[in-house]
Amino acid sequence: MSRKLRALVLMTVLAACGGGYDTPPSRLDNACTILDQRPEYKRAFRAAERRWGVPVHVQMATIYQESKFDSDARTPYRFTLGVIPMGRQSSAFGYSQALDGTWDEYKVSTGSRSARRDDIRDAADFIGWYMAESNQRLGISMHDTRNQYLAYHEGRTGYSRQSYQGKPWLVRVAGTVQERGETYRAQLRRCGAI
Repeated sequence: MSRKLRALVLMTVLAACGGGYDTPPSRLDNACTILDQRPEYKRAFRAAERRWGVPVHVQMATIYQESKFDSDARTPYRFTLGVIPMGRQSSAFGYSQALDGTWDEYKVSTGSRSARRDDIRDAADFIGWYMAESNQRLGISMHDTRNQYLAYHEGRTGYSRQSYQGKPWLVRVAGTVQERGETYRAQLRRCGAI
């Protein structure tokens, strides 16, 4: 086997092994910097926007809140007696912090059997799919970052039952997500990314 062919095979294998980065982008307060540092994020967000109609800034604000753009993000461990680890708080994982069951539903619904939560393309597509379903079932506008996030966090059934009303901390977080979305949208307009 020639050196070039071996190098190509090795690069292909290595590319298939990792969908995420070791570290999140720097300056998470600036949407343009994020997209400059990770051009594939922009392609992923644009593809999800074209497919599902969810604006880039809504996707970015959601991913910021869920994982701070960490492809390997996981929920903290639960402890018994303050020291004995008893597993993670939930099965949430990756950029989108999708739960196992919801991720499986997405893969079946879209036919994306090989989708991975630590791959930005799949995570953005998942968020687009989830929010498009929330739009269809609950009538939440694709541009309504706050309510899309509440439905994303609580699940559509929880949102329709207004479970968030008993969680003042979550209502505050949703307001913060909305503010971040507006900030990201303004930044993306200024740098010509949208």
